[in-house]
Amino acid sequence: MRSVPVPFAAVWQNDRPLYGLLALALFVGFFYQLGAVPLFDLDEGAFSQATREMFLRGDFVSTYLNGQPRYDKPILSYWLQAASVTAFGVNEFAFRLPSALAATAWTLLVFLFVRRVGDARRALLAALSMASSLAVTVIGKAATADALLNLLLAASLLSLYLHLLEGRRVWLYASAAATGLGFLTKGPVALVIPAGVSLLYCLSRGEWRAWLRLAADWRAWAVFLLIAAPWYVVQYLREGGDFLQSFLLRHNLGRFQRPLEGHGGGWWYYILVLLVGVLPYTTVLLRVLARSRRLFADPLARYLLIWFGLVFVLFSLAATKLPHYLIYGYTGLFVLMAPELEKPGPIGWLLLPQLLFLGLLLILPGLVEIALPRVRDELVRTQLEGLAFAPAYYALLAAALALTLYFMRERRVPPACKIIASGLLLVFLVSNQVLPTVAAVLQQPVKDAGLLARQYERAPVMWGVNLPSFSVYSGRIAERREPCPGDLVLTRSARLPMLGVHELLYHRHGIALARLPPARGDDEAAIPAPAAATCSANAEVAP
Repeated sequence: MRSVPVPFAAVWQNDRPLYGLLALALFVGFFYQLGAVPLFDLDEGAFSQATREMFLRGDFVSTYLNGQPRYDKPILSYWLQAASVTAFGVNEFAFRLPSALAATAWTLLVFLFVRRVGDARRALLAALSMASSLAVTVIGKAATADALLNLLLAASLLSLYLHLLEGRRVWLYASAAATGLGFLTKGPVALVIPAGVSLLYCLSRGEWRAWLRLAADWRAWAVFLLIAAPWYVVQYLREGGDFLQSFLLRHNLGRFQRPLEGHGGGWWYYILVLLVGVLPYTTVLLRVLARSRRLFADPLARYLLIWFGLVFVLFSLAATKLPHYLIYGYTGLFVLMAPELEKPGPIGWLLLPQLLFLGLLLILPGLVEIALPRVRDELVRTQLEGLAFAPAYYALLAAALALTLYFMRERRVPPACKIIASGLLLVFLVSNQVLPTVAAVLQQPVKDAGLLARQYERAPVMWGVNLPSFSVYSGRIAERREPCPGDLVLTRSARLPMLGVHELLYHRHGIALARLPPARGDDEAAIPAPAAATCSANAEVAP
């Protein structure tokens, strides 16, 4: 007796295959190629080097970067990186592993929440779309504090909603604990967002007294303070007022007053970030936003929309703008998008943003050639000239485009299956081709120079560049200062003539490692002007 084949649509209606697909999405989204490319500067290099210096100093309370106090972020993410390095050694995988685990926990937390307030299928679709979206997977593989913060923000806000829904204090205390850990991860933002969202939600429902009751719960504040306060107290006692002034005023309030490190943008900045960041689910998001007024009548949808709206407005008003800030509000969007994935609609329009983005990646080499004459920064121009797109890059992108076009015309495969498969394909391509191609030009020369500098006894210096990953790879503390006689100097290739007499040890894609000769009597006249102004007569002689 011949077996009758089961239609694919019928298989898709069974939830069991989705669990396997979720496991695949978690692997591809957060663990595939995790340690395959060098650390990116500035953020990954700064976090990793600050963690490494904790071991060098034997100090796991205060963070330093290249020998100077680093007050940018609190301690929790450094502790997790230190634990990972202890287990797996000093390498890219170990530095990024805490973020991958945090992103995995974040995704599973969303699954558990949606299953509790909805059903398993909607929970699976929400988790699958999160784990296969562009911005979430990028931040989930970055050796920074942001994946951890997103996990803790989600834990805090989802617990708060369950407390408001069910009235159980255990959820309030769970929220307070997550907020305390978030405060140890990135500071006041971990408290401001949950407090603001819950306040606006309660006000929108005329339940302001309920918010006052939860805000005045001394047990919740005790949980928060027991987790968050001890490190801040110890840090203040050790570092004094400089810590509070730099951390609170410059790195928190200062970000709203003026752009830090040149990270500014117009009012439209986060609109573009949003449309690209949720790829390939952009059109699904547009569907949700188009129905936001009707969705507002549902309590959960209202809470999630207020969550995203507050984050969007708050960081749009801030002077400092970075793409990953908007991810703090993404969790609610993926929960809202989950039921939209299985609603009927024109599949061609659904996958159009994916098609356009893949097409943009395919013609990227040509766009680089067009842009080169207009680039004034010599280092950036040299790096763009060095971009090498392998045949596999073109082949895989062309295949992805062809598959996307097929999905846009095919009618038998359910739309949700197509778009989730497209998401998995996109994050695979980014991890397998895009990031390695970019890293080969931006960061591989820094890594190579750092590994070469390990062979020399004298600690290197960075001159005219700020690339903290160089310190990680050199295994030293590389100060940023004017070079002295005998120094190993990492700098831009364009600055080499300003060094005067030197030995060129490494030179690639605009990055150079050079060695200055030691000063000996009459040779002091050969010391370049910057060094002559800052170096003492008894500078250490290089080996």
